[in-house]
Amino acid sequence: MSKNYPELRRELQDAIKRLGAKSPDVMKSLGALHGAAFKPGALETKHKELIALGISIGVRCDDCIAFHTHEALANGATAEEIIECINVAMQMGGGPSVMYGAHALEALEQFLAES
Repeated sequence: MSKNYPELRRELQDAIKRLGAKSPDVMKSLGALHGAAFKPGALETKHKELIALGISIGVRCDDCIAFHTHEALANGATAEEIIECINVAMQMGGGPSVMYGAHALEALEQFLAES
């Protein structure tokens, strides 16, 4: 595949910062929503990131795959847990999710190679 997911994530972080400078109220509100949704509770943050990754595959969002693969790993998810997440997303989403499951596997392999 030709996507470099770690680089994509870094580029998006920069673009999101620029968007935050242009739309501070909206981005602060979205940041607060993110913080509230992903803080540990009945589910650990790791599990919430795996859910977000599965949804990212289902809605076919490479940018989301880059972020949530990285964050799942950063919050303690193992490669095996991410693979199982990909499997469930593919089962739920059918053929198109298989294609984006392959993207998520590529992202996982790239982020693991960086660590």
